[in-house]
Amino acid sequence: MSHVVFENVSKRYVLYSRPIDKLKEVLFGKVSGKPFYALKNVSFSVKQGEIVGVVGINGSGKSTLSHLLANVTPPTYGRVTLGGKSALIAISSGLNNQLTGRDNIELKGLMMGLNKKQIQAITPEILEFADIGDFIDQAVKTYSSGMRARLGFAISININPDILIIDEALSVGDQTFTEKCLDKMREFRDQGKTIFFVSHSLNQVKSFCTKVLWLEYGEVRMFGPTTETMAEYNKYLYWYKQLTKKQAAHYVMKKRTGRSDEIERSTRGETIELSS
Repeated sequence: MSHVVFENVSKRYVLYSRPIDKLKEVLFGKVSGKPFYALKNVSFSVKQGEIVGVVGINGSGKSTLSHLLANVTPPTYGRVTLGGKSALIAISSGLNNQLTGRDNIELKGLMMGLNKKQIQAITPEILEFADIGDFIDQAVKTYSSGMRARLGFAISININPDILIIDEALSVGDQTFTEKCLDKMREFRDQGKTIFFVSHSLNQVKSFCTKVLWLEYGEVRMFGPTTETMAEYNKYLYWYKQLTKKQAAHYVMKKRTGRSDEIERSTRGETIELSS
């Protein structure tokens, strides 16, 4: 069963002013960094076969959520339950820059528990789907972002995970490949697999997802049916875009310290005014 449950999940990082401060903390135990919560008390439950869009403005914790879903990083607090094997497709992760594309296929396969015979069996399908020609035998560091996305998507879908997490991987490359990926995702949907679709493309989220999880600065702002959640999110985006840079920075600061509600209420009117 490819269900997913998050129970009061938080992910904390520590920010250091200087690299040496982290070393001092490791050696002498003196805490000199500033804690930062990328996610705070996130709870939700997703049934097998659901397609969940994940939306939120930059800095809301979408990529951190993706990494937790894919078992790339553990939560600091709380519990994550994954009812099956998960795979992450993201532009910035999942591939080793120093290895060739072909070597990355083997590495990712081994990491996902496949043996060499199984990897050899799926390699032709990966090569056909990625369609990057002779670049498959070149180091990934020479790839464009579109080529990285092609190879990452091709590997992940052919490993055939129970839970597929797509983090902005369709934001690069040509429209033909995007449609190819969406067709494959629909195929996964019809097989009853669970999909998390992290994207700034609101049209794709509306047309493809059954539910939407709206994150705002590490917290769940809303989670529910696509139509209802996207309607509220669009209202929020319209409001947020009216803010000046100073007002937006002030809102973010207050959101992080738990005092954003009063600011948002005060800026819903015709005149937006925030104190410094």
